[in-house]
Amino acid sequence: MDDIPSPQPAFAVAADTSWATDRPNTLKSDDLFAIFGRFGDMEADAEGLYHRDTRHLSKLAITLDGGRPRMLSASVSMDNATLVCDLACPAPWPNLDMGDHGNEILLRRETFLWRDTRHDLLAVTNWSSRQQRVALSIIFAADFADLFEIRGTARAAHGTMQAPECGDEDVTLGCLGLDGVLRRTRLSFVPRPKAVTGSRADYDLALAPGETRRLTIAITCGTALDPAAAFLPARHAARRHRQRLRHGVATLATGNPIADGALRRSRDDLIMLTTATAQGPYPYAGVPWFSTAFGRDAIITALEVLWVAPALARGVLGYLAATQATAVDVASDAEPGKILHEARDGEMARRGEVPFRRYYGSVDATPLFVMLAGAYLDRTGDVEFVRGIWPNITAALGWIDRFGDADGDGFVEYGRKSKDGLVNQGWKDSRDSIFHEDGALAEGPIALCEVQGYVFAAKQAAARVAAALGLDARAVALDAEAHALRERFDDAFWDAEMGFYVLALDGAKRPCRVLASNAGHALFAGIALPERAGPVAARLMAPAFFSGWGIRTVAQGQPRYNPMSYHNGSVWPHDNALIGMGLARYGRRADAARLFDLLLAASGWEERSRLPELFCGLTRGVGKAPTAYPVACAPQAWAAGALPALLDACLGLTFDPARAAVTLTAPVLPSGLERLLLTNLAVGDQRVTVSVSRNTDGSVAAAG
Repeated sequence: MDDIPSPQPAFAVAADTSWATDRPNTLKSDDLFAIFGRFGDMEADAEGLYHRDTRHLSKLAITLDGGRPRMLSASVSMDNATLVCDLACPAPWPNLDMGDHGNEILLRRETFLWRDTRHDLLAVTNWSSRQQRVALSIIFAADFADLFEIRGTARAAHGTMQAPECGDEDVTLGCLGLDGVLRRTRLSFVPRPKAVTGSRADYDLALAPGETRRLTIAITCGTALDPAAAFLPARHAARRHRQRLRHGVATLATGNPIADGALRRSRDDLIMLTTATAQGPYPYAGVPWFSTAFGRDAIITALEVLWVAPALARGVLGYLAATQATAVDVASDAEPGKILHEARDGEMARRGEVPFRRYYGSVDATPLFVMLAGAYLDRTGDVEFVRGIWPNITAALGWIDRFGDADGDGFVEYGRKSKDGLVNQGWKDSRDSIFHEDGALAEGPIALCEVQGYVFAAKQAAARVAAALGLDARAVALDAEAHALRERFDDAFWDAEMGFYVLALDGAKRPCRVLASNAGHALFAGIALPERAGPVAARLMAPAFFSGWGIRTVAQGQPRYNPMSYHNGSVWPHDNALIGMGLARYGRRADAARLFDLLLAASGWEERSRLPELFCGLTRGVGKAPTAYPVACAPQAWAAGALPALLDACLGLTFDPARAAVTLTAPVLPSGLERLLLTNLAVGDQRVTVSVSRNTDGSVAAAG
């Protein structure tokens, strides 16, 4: 289990079954998500309905005449909104003279989530030529298990299950947790069933030939259960909400159906993952295991799609400013000014059985927060919003200089304060992801290569914000600090023999001389000296790193390299996107275009053209799909943002919101695209259209 996402065995994601071949259907709405089995039922393993890290429904199965109907088809709609399942069974009184009397009763199930409620429409149709009486039963249960328990963390004690509260047309299940919170699930049935108990609702349906009867179920989760909206009004509200979110995102059309499908999938996955918070829209990291607020993931996602969806960045900045640490708390790795790593609301987090209630064990989220603030200002010109979070920006800068650089050497390091916290606190947070050239694990405090780049970019971003706010002296000082860091970084992290940046410095300031993709983030952040960009890019695009599907996290031949590991040889779409943005920053847009082409090709092998969180780093074979990583999340927010980010890198877009102008610098198009039409692109108070096309001589022209 050395390659599991969490560095602690207690927080592992169980990988008994590979989702590569048996990936479940999933739906999400705000803090509610669902994992379905093949039949649309919930019965096995991790299947269920989850609300705020608790499984509020562990079983929901439909039987007809006491048996399970046969699956005909099941699919999630293209916009991720609805799961539709068609099932069939023989009629109780079959027409024996029919050639196919096994498919006389049809059950169509339509399921969607809205806010804190799962809605189901069951339509039962009698396709026989005889009157039929069909017994339909809805069988259910709720175990109120914590998400981390389902992931494999053992618990010594559990909460107290409450006696079911049964009415004529509803039933409420509950559990009083060890944290003192009463969590409840209410199932409401329309029309009224013949009978309702604490585990089932029964109907006796009389159906004439060709007749359809419709039943609805509303399953509401939470602590205070408000009445659920009826099926049709809830469906209309959910559709209007998606339309509003879609309207806020620029539309990308290429004329290439594969690319258009993958880009639509990116957009719709991000819409599904986006959760409404008091501060605005916030992309949860991924379904199912990371369906919550993560600081690093959300910031990187917002940076990836900032050019097409700037409102997302504002929501992320607002939420993270509101949850910024204000005091030292060893148990949560919190320090004043530090930006949130992860927030959880389940019983185990509330009780401290896992450290993630509100956890700050991330060394990079804080400089990334400042980077995003500057990038958001550049993109939108929204000075007043940035003025409002300037105290949070200065607090983040204070954390960088004081707590982040506790030993005063000019570099930001991490070392967990709590024994239950994360051992490694960069984006590669597996236990064995930071090591030396002999394979020995690095001992902290650890200064990561990419984090110094983020700090450099954060100081530059803060300088731009300060200048926009009229704080000229502060802007000059921050810019000077950034340039001084750049020089120190080159002296300490550049390895002339390797022709590459080292992975990290350990607690003794010894360099981790490992060829890792982290160096590509130095290009993304702009800390790399211009003369270093060429050698770094050449290494990253060479076979040791380059799998044929993208750049590996660790190059072949390095100690601990394993293409099937989580962080030591796999390929992560978001990692490639940030590297591609860095390559473009140093004038290598053709390399960024190549990464786009390869990730687009990889998406074509994936279910619904959806890039997963990661895939294995095995070398690409002719006519063979990428090798799946067993428990990779899909959808995953920063994977969904990868293709749009790389397209932005190819185009070289800059925005002038004051003039509602867009500039493209030396744009290129990926090889599979001959044109690109951007519509509904927000620039200042205007919506603009940009057209990019390839000329007959291979050059690229743009018009707006």
